[in-house]
Amino acid sequence: MNNLTLTAPAKLNLFLHINNQREDGYHELESLFTFLDFGDELEFNLTDDNQISIVGDTNDIKTEDNLIFKAAQALLPYKQVTQGVTINLKKCLPMGGGVGGGSSDAATTLLALNSLWQCHLNLDTLAEIGLKLGADIPVFINGKTAIAQGVGEKLNAVEIEHKWFCVVFPNVHISTAKVFTHPDLPRNTPKLTSQWFMANTSNDCEALVKKLYPEVEKTLQWLLKYGPSRMTGTGACCFVELDSEEIARRVLSKLPNAWQGFIAPSHAVSLAHRQLASWLKE
Repeated sequence: MNNLTLTAPAKLNLFLHINNQREDGYHELESLFTFLDFGDELEFNLTDDNQISIVGDTNDIKTEDNLIFKAAQALLPYKQVTQGVTINLKKCLPMGGGVGGGSSDAATTLLALNSLWQCHLNLDTLAEIGLKLGADIPVFINGKTAIAQGVGEKLNAVEIEHKWFCVVFPNVHISTAKVFTHPDLPRNTPKLTSQWFMANTSNDCEALVKKLYPEVEKTLQWLLKYGPSRMTGTGACCFVELDSEEIARRVLSKLPNAWQGFIAPSHAVSLAHRQLASWLKE
């Protein structure tokens, strides 16, 4: 089989605690990641020219700077076939929104080409390769709702209740680097115990981001009408957890015109992993 289409799913940080900043500048954190059944679409077609091409919604990013291209390049030493690949990207996730669009695209590329190029690497090895490209990528390689620790590479799968979410992007692009290098960012939240699900959780980036980007605070306030609202990652996307698709659609229908949004259910296993498993059975 020479082609494969996968969804690179959105992720939500249901909480994000920053415990420490290491001497190398990286932050130790704890976060609960879950995946939504919504995301970018990547179509992979093997080619006879042994080249890597990225087409579609590339946002005019140079190929060599594209995280999808870097992920494909990282698998070249393990490739067991002579074919190259053309990757057609259809963007649905907002860039700079904190839902993991770029990281999810890169991880999905690693998962797809590991099969198409017959690399036969296990998920732990793919996660090690992905970590060199971005701290969030191992989460998507793992593909399960999990508590992440360390710099995001230590993952422990957990069971949580499936919910519907309304996710709102207030059309503000936030630099993760700006947030994590800001002197006002909290960096000393105590580490969780095994009773994390009973803990008083939060997003440690939220207060700072609201101060720097008032539109994010407006979004969180608007969502509060429908339930406890929270920002994901370093923003700018904010979300509210809801009990049904019907309620989620009702909230989305009232979204102010200045913002973008989508609704989706969460799932314990990412959509990319479920689609890949189905393809491998064919």
